[in-house]
Amino acid sequence: MDFNLQNLLRENIKNLTPYSSARDEFQGEASVYLDANENAYGSPLPENFNRYPDPLQSDVKQKITSIKGVPPRNIFLGNGSDEAIDILFRSFCRPGIDNVILVPPTYGMYQVSANINDVAVKNVPLTAEYQLNMEGIAEAIDANTKLIFVCSPNNPTGNSINREDVETLLANFNGLVVVDEAYINYSRQKSFIQELTEYGNLVVLQTLSKAWGLAGLRIGMAFASEEIIEVFNRVKPPYNINQASQKLALEALDNLEQVNQWIKETLLERDKLVLGLKNLNFVQDIFPSDANFILVKTVSPKAIYRFLVEKGIIVRDRSKVELCEGCLRITIGTPTENKQLLNTLNLFQA
Repeated sequence: MDFNLQNLLRENIKNLTPYSSARDEFQGEASVYLDANENAYGSPLPENFNRYPDPLQSDVKQKITSIKGVPPRNIFLGNGSDEAIDILFRSFCRPGIDNVILVPPTYGMYQVSANINDVAVKNVPLTAEYQLNMEGIAEAIDANTKLIFVCSPNNPTGNSINREDVETLLANFNGLVVVDEAYINYSRQKSFIQELTEYGNLVVLQTLSKAWGLAGLRIGMAFASEEIIEVFNRVKPPYNINQASQKLALEALDNLEQVNQWIKETLLERDKLVLGLKNLNFVQDIFPSDANFILVKTVSPKAIYRFLVEKGIIVRDRSKVELCEGCLRITIGTPTENKQLLNTLNLFQA
């Protein structure tokens, strides 16, 4: 396959002159900054945030490089992964003309972003085993198909997608294959970021919201070729990651050992929770998970959901989602929370 990114880009993005911020035009150190119309007196806070942040988050990217082994030029940081998803639509999909392929059940934001950007969606449902329907995807691709989104480990099913199938898409599809690895830290599979040099049409999404415990900071990551990252940086708002988030992310990224410990504990708790749920007569199936949640098929999902809400425990009702009929999605909590969940479910009368 002869992949050419320029053939995918929208004409208006090809010709786009990005906004040039004060911090783009002067990147060195100075003693007096009178270039960005900031408040020179400081901030009404214990710490000053009166200066605009680094528009390209160089320090944070450098720290991510030391953990992931991917050069900063191949990293984009966004306001959550949702910003990266939106930029993909805005950069590569012509409204009302182009289309993308989704493989439901999957993360709902792909569909929402497509709708916002007026881009048609071709849904090719996963198989009964929650794997890619490769024949269906091949049939759905046409000359205007720009993106294929694959969430692995998948949300809401929890399983990883067969690696060989994703590689087949990458090798044969002329558009971009977006592999969303939000839950990769919990998975036995290796990340696709190791394949970036192999495939020019690969975009890998990750996040600091899950295993890193920074959902409140909204920092998503996209890993791709330098050419694709340059597109992201041209289209994004000039200061898309605020200074407080950059500062806190830098501090958090120093604590890899703590995060790894939480991951181990989460996986142990996941196994314990699965064993506990198997003893309940209203649980029909628990699907294999590579994530920090499990998908549980029950005889009465809505009644169980309401019962748990009354007891102050919130899970996610996924029973209306295609191929998830009867299912609740349960995030793995702390040992205390998981015990409370099981004790409460033992009181439920099916």
